Amino acid sequence: MTTTSLHEQMEVILAENETHDCEGIGKDKICVRVVAMAELPSRFGDFHIIAFENNRDGKEHVAIIKGNVIGAEDVPVRLHSECLTGDVIGSLRCDCRDQLEAALKMIGQMDKGIVLYLRQEGRGIGLTNKIRAYSLQDEGMDTVEANLALGFRDDERDYAVAAHMLMSLKVHSVRLITNNPKKIQQLTDYGVKVNVRIPHVMPPNEHNLFYLETKAAKSGHLIDFHGKQHLKEQDDRAIIEGMSEEQIRLLEEETWE
Repeated sequence: MTTTSLHEQMEVILAENETHDCEGIGKDKICVRVVAMAELPSRFGDFHIIAFENNRDGKEHVAIIKGNVIGAEDVPVRLHSECLTGDVIGSLRCDCRDQLEAALKMIGQMDKGIVLYLRQEGRGIGLTNKIRAYSLQDEGMDTVEANLALGFRDDERDYAVAAHMLMSLKVHSVRLITNNPKKIQQLTDYGVKVNVRIPHVMPPNEHNLFYLETKAAKSGHLIDFHGKQHLKEQDDRAIIEGMSEEQIRLLEEETWE
């Protein structure tokens, strides 16, 4: 493209998408089209909002974009599945609103980034079934047990739409803001290059602690409730300005416990 601003480049993409019809991706062969764009000033920063429609179920999804991401590498991206009870009402039974606001605040302070807001209520089981699952949880089931009791998998979400949205925006690679390894795996399987994972852990409250512990224990979410993870790069001891040569030598001789 010869244009440089996001607005100009999106105008080109909008024109290209008027007749877009591809083979689709994923088991449902999902194809999405960019259909609208507008500026979106918010309490979290100045964004553009891009609307998409798909050929599977008619649901509308949006990309909330900071900066010019078209054709970019290593774009910070958060995949957020809608949650009426959390996002709108502020339910304390989940961490959805906290995650959405934290992602928007984080990306709002960056040069570029994307939040994809996906219409996958209740981990893909829908609003009514999510409320049914809440009722089962009130009787003592955890979130996974409740979904299984209703005849669903623990997580029915599919990220083919998200992958296609990123492809439509010509994003070459992403830094995915997530605790969920399934998101990384699905995006990778659908052809999106995920270079880095950025952890996105919210402090629990008394109403969602069990829910978050269940996500970690049963759904594989990378949430640590028992201390910080010792990462490989932490094997190198930190050397602080002002240390003597003897202090540095002793530090390097210590064994990490």
